Amino acid sequence: MSEKTASALAEEIGERLKQARLNQDLTQSEVASLAGVARKTVLNAEKGKVQLEILIAIMMALDLTDHLDLFLPIQQISPLQLAKLQGKKRQRASGQRRDPEKDMSEW
Repeated sequence: MSEKTASALAEEIGERLKQARLNQDLTQSEVASLAGVARKTVLNAEKGKVQLEILIAIMMALDLTDHLDLFLPIQQISPLQLAKLQGKKRQRASGQRRDPEKDMSEW
């Protein structure tokens, strides 16, 4: 899949949307009604010509939003990035500093 163009990948996603719709025995009009979009929008989505927000609405209508984690997993912060964010933590206490002149005056 990595060697395909963006357009080819968009078309493949559209084909997968269409197959998901057909697997659920839904018409384009029914999906459009569930997603709150026009039938023509569903048709365009199935051709790979869709805006992200519309794609998500159609995925919600087809009950496919659980697949978003497979499509684009949540990115965890690496331990190195986490360490940079936290900054340096103190490893030991330095103790209270005494004023040497004050100590001499108490004699």
